[in-house]
Amino acid sequence: MIVVAKRIHKISEYFFSEKMKEIQTLENKGIDIINLGIGNPDILPPNGVIHKMKEASEIKKANTYQSYIGIERLRNAISDWYGNTYKVDVDPQKEVLPLMGSKEGIMDISLSYLDKGNQVLIPNPGYPIYSSISKLLESEVIYYDLYDREDWCPNIKLLEKKNLSKVKIMWINYPHMPTGATITFEKLEEIVFFAKKNRILLVHDNPYSFILNNNPPLSVFNIKGSKDIALELNSLSKSYNMAGWRIGMIIGKKEYIKNILKVKSLINSGMYYPIQIGAIEAMNQDSEWFKRLNIEYLKRKKIILEICDRLYLKYRRKSSGIFVWAKILDLDQNDREWSDKILKNYHIFITPGSIFGNNGKGYVRFSMCCPVKTLEKAKNRIFS
Repeated sequence: MIVVAKRIHKISEYFFSEKMKEIQTLENKGIDIINLGIGNPDILPPNGVIHKMKEASEIKKANTYQSYIGIERLRNAISDWYGNTYKVDVDPQKEVLPLMGSKEGIMDISLSYLDKGNQVLIPNPGYPIYSSISKLLESEVIYYDLYDREDWCPNIKLLEKKNLSKVKIMWINYPHMPTGATITFEKLEEIVFFAKKNRILLVHDNPYSFILNNNPPLSVFNIKGSKDIALELNSLSKSYNMAGWRIGMIIGKKEYIKNILKVKSLINSGMYYPIQIGAIEAMNQDSEWFKRLNIEYLKRKKIILEICDRLYLKYRRKSSGIFVWAKILDLDQNDREWSDKILKNYHIFITPGSIFGNNGKGYVRFSMCCPVKTLEKAKNRIFS
């Protein structure tokens, strides 16, 4: 028998990968499961995107290998998009690297900058992939605590008290997943200054800027001097309902992009040409697109909040992103058992908060990526 690499023992299969197998088993028995767990957008991309992609697929060069850095038109579109939506100047030739989804970017950045024994600051609760990849690379994960009472933002004064000499990367993510919390300009500025002072590469994972966000979309590069110390990941998955297309990007100064490209060019080739053309069309949409998208999400959120009230859950009404984060108010706050009970009794899957870190214990996360009719169906099961 071939022995697996020791690093494999430091990670486990992604929670949702395992859970979907369980749900599939139930569905194979004829049970109708309503999945409110995964943030997988179900709405179509903007009008014209698929048409543009189909047109591009007929071009002779469409099926050839593409540039590792994306076609120039795509990089220009990303630069214009950042200028129009975030009011940030980005050099399309030197400061943009298109990705096959932002998850690829987490790996590329980590491979580029982490060595064995380095430390990584990771939010708790937060996206589990940050820690999984860090562990694969034999770096030490240092969780920093986020709490509801602090608006799910890092306490920089407490972080300053830590020994930060081995910290290489700090991950932040706002609007925050899973809680939907937003960050103020002043707080983001404080984090940037902290990273600069301690010579830490700050990476802002920023895919939820435009979904139910009552504040102007905020980029880490809105902070003066942040390009010296920061990178930003972004994606079209949630903003334009193109999750399966796998379109993301890294924004940062040319030295960082150059180093990351060394890694990326060894892992995959360029993005499929028609997908790049579709991405350009998506980013050319005006603000009406987000208005219509958010009207739909508001309808969905209203139903989920009614479900939360029925299940005695506490939530923030003004959260951003495609999820609702809610606290269990029952005496028994075991979120995994609570989630399993809802699945068993109502055939509805809701994500337990503890999979995002121990500060997620006692919370659950609802996805709004289901049509209104499906959410009404879930509501009727619980209210009946």
